[in-house]
Amino acid sequence: MYSLILHGRRFCELQKWRHLNEFPFSNSFSSTSAAILQDGQNFTVSYLVGSLGLTSKLAESISKKLSLEDEDRNPDSVLNLLKSHAFTDSQISTIITEYPQVLTLDAEKTLAPKLKLLLSRGASTSELTEIISKVPEILGKKSISIYYDSVKCIIEADSNDDSFPQGTSLENKVRNVSVLRGLGMPQKLLLPLLISKSQPICGKENFDASLKRVIEMGFDPTTSKFVLALRMLYQMSDKTIEEKVEVYKSLGFTVEDIWEIFRSTPTFLKVSKTKMLSSMETFLGLGFSRDEFAMMVKRYPPCIEYSTESVIKKTEFLLKKMNWTVKAVALHPQVAGYSLEKRIVPRCNVIKALLSKGLIGSELPPVSSVLSCTDPKFLNKYVMKHDELVPELMSIYKGQVDHKSLPQQ
Repeated sequence: MYSLILHGRRFCELQKWRHLNEFPFSNSFSSTSAAILQDGQNFTVSYLVGSLGLTSKLAESISKKLSLEDEDRNPDSVLNLLKSHAFTDSQISTIITEYPQVLTLDAEKTLAPKLKLLLSRGASTSELTEIISKVPEILGKKSISIYYDSVKCIIEADSNDDSFPQGTSLENKVRNVSVLRGLGMPQKLLLPLLISKSQPICGKENFDASLKRVIEMGFDPTTSKFVLALRMLYQMSDKTIEEKVEVYKSLGFTVEDIWEIFRSTPTFLKVSKTKMLSSMETFLGLGFSRDEFAMMVKRYPPCIEYSTESVIKKTEFLLKKMNWTVKAVALHPQVAGYSLEKRIVPRCNVIKALLSKGLIGSELPPVSSVLSCTDPKFLNKYVMKHDELVPELMSIYKGQVDHKSLPQQ
């Protein structure tokens, strides 16, 4: 294993960590958030926008993982504590974005003692702020000093290009993370692994065997797909893998097909036998052949995990309401993952309106042309180019009027 690593590619340049733009914080976090709170507006979103200067879109995303109450002053205490320990506005924004749960931790009883402990053990202010802003989840760990030391080891090893220090109580994790670092895995993937309960880096012999297999398959250690593939192989015994391969072979896939799909979508291997068979039965029942089903899975592996109800509803709409052929739909299996209400129906209604008036010829456009492009591209191609009909077409697109209401030309 180590000879393999020594002769492996090394990636010297680390990818830059994503940092949000700096925004000046108000001296009074609570007063700022209260000032922008409007009727019907989610308080968590308001607080994140007002106190941290985050965009509304990012704040809404964070609010799905975190819920704050108007009367709760704990978030203010957390932000003030971080500011008092020299965390910059940008670092605080990054911490909240990556680990929003920190706002729910008790600043005085939980966070302050942890920061004090790290400083008492010799951590400099700059080291403290750098490491915690890169891996904020360690603030939620009980043994924070152990994780802090291990994360610091990785950062210092990358900076000095020295061998990775050993001898912590996280022996297997440290050893395995050291191996991954030797393959060129960047900090952004290593650090989360170190503080997680991820099984692959907790083992030893199984880790070595799984890692060897992932490397031989050609996965790039600088990508998250490498970590995902390692996790998939680590979690399954050789017997389990062989059984899954046999099931896929019975569905019409070759061994080469199976591992090629795994290389593009590692989670493909975790799909249960029951789900595999159910998915095939669903597509066959809709008129797809076995070959077309195999082609769809090879083109877009996630389609095998879609719910039966969703696949039937969307496919029947495309085949019966739009009259696309089975072959046309089979060539673009990703459409079964699109929202019926927000994407498929609105766009198809516009196409039906244009067809009824002969504005785009008499034949249906390709499925990909209608459904796979972005909203702006769709609107530019099928709505905005019809200058005098833009208002009517937009009303149809938004579901405000029926697609049959387009005026005669």
